[in-house]
Amino acid sequence: MPTLRESGKSAAVRPAAAEPLPAPVKENRVAAGSVLQVGDLSLEEVGAILALADELEAEDAAKRAERLYKRRVSLLFYESSTRTRTSFELAAKALGADTSLVSAQSSSIEKGESLKDTGITLKALGAECIILRSPYSGSAQLLADVTGLPVLNAGDGMHEHPSQALLDLRTILQKLGKAGKPVSATLLEGVTVTICGDIFHSRVARSNAQLLPRLGAHVILCGPTQLLPELAASMGPGLSIERDFDKALEQSQVVMMLRIQAERLAGLSLDLEEYKSRYQANAERMAAHAPKAVIMHPGPMIRGLEITSEVADGPQAVIAEQVHNGLAIRMALVDRALSRHAAGGAAKTVAKAPAKAAAQGAAKSKKGRAE
Repeated sequence: MPTLRESGKSAAVRPAAAEPLPAPVKENRVAAGSVLQVGDLSLEEVGAILALADELEAEDAAKRAERLYKRRVSLLFYESSTRTRTSFELAAKALGADTSLVSAQSSSIEKGESLKDTGITLKALGAECIILRSPYSGSAQLLADVTGLPVLNAGDGMHEHPSQALLDLRTILQKLGKAGKPVSATLLEGVTVTICGDIFHSRVARSNAQLLPRLGAHVILCGPTQLLPELAASMGPGLSIERDFDKALEQSQVVMMLRIQAERLAGLSLDLEEYKSRYQANAERMAAHAPKAVIMHPGPMIRGLEITSEVADGPQAVIAEQVHNGLAIRMALVDRALSRHAAGGAAKTVAKAPAKAAAQGAAKSKKGRAE
């Protein structure tokens, strides 16, 4: 299968057939603390997650590690991931939790075991929360239904990626001077965010398009017809479609670039040179049409295609800040999931174990010196 790179005029991309555009899940009967889609969260809950992220980021590391001491978190990843998997794992460990990573390549999943049976197995082994990345839309809902455990959706097919939208929101608020302000339906009033690229296949675009307008932002979806069908504007209120990237940029305070998702396309041929000329974030275009805009990218980037290195590494880009904010947001989500999920008295007792053990050790040491 050809890959998309800087060189070459076109690339025919032929992986498995793309999924149909998933319908939003109307109702969730899942464990408290689960986050399967951004629509699960009220604005009050979004504000609480942002506030908790601030609190955890500032908290003393030793004290923070007592919060979920020895609680069990399983990371179930059917797709490769760098930023999401690593930050969720580091987040859980920073809170004191024990983590286990299950990947498709190193488990019975490779032998054909179903998601249902894998989830039941993890629960039987003591998992108290499951963080799931899957190529299939709706898989997070299924896992939550069959296990009864808190499930954090780390990306399910073309459906959603809620933690990415939350970390993007935190980044936007920081860069626009709105961090710490109460989350409301008018917090981002007057702010226009352009999301440009492969919108149709992007769970990141879908989650941001669901979340940002609820805070008052206007979201422009931008891209060629093959990657941005007209029906995308029906995903929710506060959305519009603009095929001309330059026009979209002139209206925007925030620009979010997306890669072309080769792994989700089916027999689509793209003229890459034409795509770059129309939709690439390059220095000349940004200087002419959006010299002060905040430039974002959820990663992974294909440098030289949707964004040039000059822009990605330039002063307008906040890509590293997005990654950094991912750790705080995911700490908040894991802490929220396990705090809301019934832990029982034993877990609360265990959570105090480090301090208690340290006190006992100090007492023994003092006694030994006295003797």
